[in-house]
Amino acid sequence: MVEVYVSTDVEADGPIPGPNSMLSFASAAYLADKSLVGTFSANVTTLPGASGDPKTMKWWEGQPEAWAACRVQPRDPAVVMPEYVAWLKGLPGKPVFVGYPVAYDFMFVYWYLMRFAGESPFSHSALDIKSYAMDVLGLPYGESVKRNMPAHWFDELPHTHVALDDAKGQGVLFCNMLRASRDSDKRVEMLVAAGALSNALELCRHEAKRHADDEDSCMRVGDFGEATRAERESQRWRDKAREIEAMLSSSSTNDNAGTA
Repeated sequence: MVEVYVSTDVEADGPIPGPNSMLSFASAAYLADKSLVGTFSANVTTLPGASGDPKTMKWWEGQPEAWAACRVQPRDPAVVMPEYVAWLKGLPGKPVFVGYPVAYDFMFVYWYLMRFAGESPFSHSALDIKSYAMDVLGLPYGESVKRNMPAHWFDELPHTHVALDDAKGQGVLFCNMLRASRDSDKRVEMLVAAGALSNALELCRHEAKRHADDEDSCMRVGDFGEATRAERESQRWRDKAREIEAMLSSSSTNDNAGTA
């Protein structure tokens, strides 16, 4: 089944649901090619007996426009969350929750879904953009932050702390990352630029073997034209691997010279 990436942003008055309330949330649903197939947004009333966290409310004081936006016509979550479930089930594929940071946004959405709709179309799974960036960039988790991401991953969309604006921004960021991860040449370039030469070398060797396996398969069925193409691609990746091996060797030599 086709996956639909449901980029979701939550605005709340504290760090956890229950003692604190979700104020607003929005989802922007994207296909892998970055096609936007739907949006959902709602402001919700606060929970009975809940109260705003003092530190969070202090932060909101510096965001008057976003605060005003999330308090326009709030509705009962007992009405909103079943509507959200129906919207998710109407998407053209399996919904995958995507967030940045996912631990915060999914915590609220999952709690509200189970409390007010009794089910979660996402099950209890979610995809974290920062964790995915860690793999694509070949960097430690703590360094996989936006300032270390390539500029072309970011479309010119506003980040306003209005839930739908931020959900769209996160969604296109994820789709751009997804495309980059599937373009092995660009991924090698990014890994080299980030200094992750060992990761780049591993990817080159993987691609060389993949195309060599394709060549063998094509030869077995007599598709000699495709076999020739696969052999050329395998050789191209072996050449890239040798270039990166030379870079690693040079880097090691320089490091040794610096400690001599």
